[in-house]
Amino acid sequence: MTTAKRAATGSLVGLALGDALGFPTEFNDVPSILAKCGPWREMDLPKPAVVTDDTQMTLALGRALRTAMEHGPLVAARLQRPLREEFVDWYHSPQNNRAPGRTCLVACRQLDGDGPWQAASQTGSKGCGANMRVAPVGLVPGLDEDQRAGAAQLQSGLTHGHPTALAASDLTARAVYLLAQGTEPTGLVGHLRSYAYENRGRYHERWLGNLWTYSHDPTLEAFIARGWDECLQILERLAAALRSPQPELDPCLATGDGWIAEEALATSLLCFLMFPEDPLTALRRAACTKGDSDSLACLTGAFAGAHLGADAWPKEWAERIEYGEELLALGALWDA
Repeated sequence: MTTAKRAATGSLVGLALGDALGFPTEFNDVPSILAKCGPWREMDLPKPAVVTDDTQMTLALGRALRTAMEHGPLVAARLQRPLREEFVDWYHSPQNNRAPGRTCLVACRQLDGDGPWQAASQTGSKGCGANMRVAPVGLVPGLDEDQRAGAAQLQSGLTHGHPTALAASDLTARAVYLLAQGTEPTGLVGHLRSYAYENRGRYHERWLGNLWTYSHDPTLEAFIARGWDECLQILERLAAALRSPQPELDPCLATGDGWIAEEALATSLLCFLMFPEDPLTALRRAACTKGDSDSLACLTGAFAGAHLGADAWPKEWAERIEYGEELLALGALWDA
């Protein structure tokens, strides 16, 4: 099913399109966006369609996954080095000028050295930089549940070591994976809540090592449960919002502005699930918000593209997205 609809291509292209659509509206309130862009349901893709650090770091993760899996099954030891190198290269790149998040900058500067990656991790930060880039983990084929969860949390942990960032990244990758595999959108939140409950006491030590010791938690079980509990709380709010959706209202009012990881997950899911078969409307709703609009629309596009596949996006949009060739190459690799 994934191959037939080309879910990986659809998700990666949708992610970048949402990123580019939300880039000009980030840091604006809704009245300002409407004044600048007109009615939200008619927002057009900017020309040129320039993306932010969200897409850049997604591609960095995608390249690291590809490199790691060239040498055998995906394990922490194979992923850590290329991922660290990709993040440090991004940090030093002249193209890293798209309003990158402070946590990513601080952590990547510290990763540019010989110390353990856990020492560079910002364990007090649960910013959405943790999960804005995690979609490739949900798309790469051939992973078991432990590999997918471990890789999702590891890629978060290199920069955002807060347990909620780890859990939200795991849930985001899980949502992308389920949608790509054909899970119906109406059942998605239920699946994610069940997954959160099942994993609440599970710390992926083979992937995270001693990361938890850099926090104030008394045990590794307490550390990881703290993150899952915050995600379960926001999933409750999401479920409540979906019982009586109000698409003309800013979705941030229901599930948060998206600057932090669990809110980015919930609010982007809300935008997608209000319009599961209308991907452009979902993207536009996410981009016209008072919150972190590029990251919200980026994740909304990843969900919509995983669900509907590559044909979800207008050709005239997809053909002019920045980094288009690399996005299509990764998509083709994972759709094969």
